[in-house]
Amino acid sequence: MFRILVAEDDLPLQKMMCAFLKLNGYQPIPASDGVEALEAIDHILPDLAIIDVMMPRKNGWEVTKEIRSMFPMLPILMVTAKDTLEDKRIGFASGADDYLTKPVDLDEMLLHVQALMRRANAMTSHKLQVGKTVLDYDALTVSREDYTLSLPKKEFYLLFKLLSSPRQIFTRQQLMDDIWGMDAQSDERTVDVHIRRLREKCEPFPDFTIETVRGLGYKAEKTA
Repeated sequence: MFRILVAEDDLPLQKMMCAFLKLNGYQPIPASDGVEALEAIDHILPDLAIIDVMMPRKNGWEVTKEIRSMFPMLPILMVTAKDTLEDKRIGFASGADDYLTKPVDLDEMLLHVQALMRRANAMTSHKLQVGKTVLDYDALTVSREDYTLSLPKKEFYLLFKLLSSPRQIFTRQQLMDDIWGMDAQSDERTVDVHIRRLREKCEPFPDFTIETVRGLGYKAEKTA
């Protein structure tokens, strides 16, 4: 049974979310503030975290940054009443994988959870297929029918991350942290250079595109 951290200081909402997740086969781990959320993760590593932004002691952005530094691959769904572009930019920059605005629709929340779990499973598997294109994590290759492209590590990891979460927006800083590491000396322009190279090299693969999201970062789109 997959375990899901539910960090929400609105107790009626927290209980409702936990009950709904349990009803759908998940094991919820409730937390009522940011510190409690980090303590819960320290004791029981969940498979996914749902983090409210406005929480006492530590807000959701702070909690997300700390979780991301400890567990880079843990899927994080940020839940908040803040839905402006700047709020989303901060959320994604802190390490969130997806964004859900309040008031929370439980069926919509479940769809986000299921999508994030599928993406997480794809990231831990060694091959990813998009249309007729296959990415082989071990060989660092992208193949389609009788054509195979070998990529440098950073370019492959960047492409694999984007295609593992199609339509998910990643900020440049988020990609820097995940691909180059939190302490990387390179600046965000490194991401732009690698994206440009990937676009050129991936022209023979019509199953996907890499799109620029103005003011935020990049995302992959399936075309097949």
